[in-house]
Amino acid sequence: MNITVESLVGGKTSPYDELFKKLGEKTFKVLNIEKEDSDVNVIFVDIETIHKLNLAFRGIDRPTDVISLEEVHEEDPNLKFFDKYQSFLGEIYICFEVADKNRKEYGNSIEREICFLFVHGLLHLLGYDHMKKEDEEIMFSLQDKIFDGEDLWNQTK
Repeated sequence: MNITVESLVGGKTSPYDELFKKLGEKTFKVLNIEKEDSDVNVIFVDIETIHKLNLAFRGIDRPTDVISLEEVHEEDPNLKFFDKYQSFLGEIYICFEVADKNRKEYGNSIEREICFLFVHGLLHLLGYDHMKKEDEEIMFSLQDKIFDGEDLWNQTK
């Protein structure tokens, strides 16, 4: 899995390059996906940008922590990753400011929170959602499996 991490708000992305790669590989393993040449872009953005993205793509007029924008096929926008096994899955936008608020609420380290948001966003790119209760149970169960036994980040708060 190829993951490109960039920041539009400054700061180092290097701590997350390897963490995202390991978690991406584990996600594919848990989901039994054998597609090693998949590409994902992760972009750290500020609160104003994530707010604008949330409004433009979800119609929700407030900031959020993570938004995933999957690759759309020009020939058939209803096709998903599993239909075509394309290489580029899409982009995951993460807002550090909102993630920092979340980590304080949940008692996580910032590294753990950012990694959670990456996995959550990746699952969205792979077609999972949590709009309905039954879908939420599936997606959240997968998140638990992916993080089970993982201690890749600093657990200090």
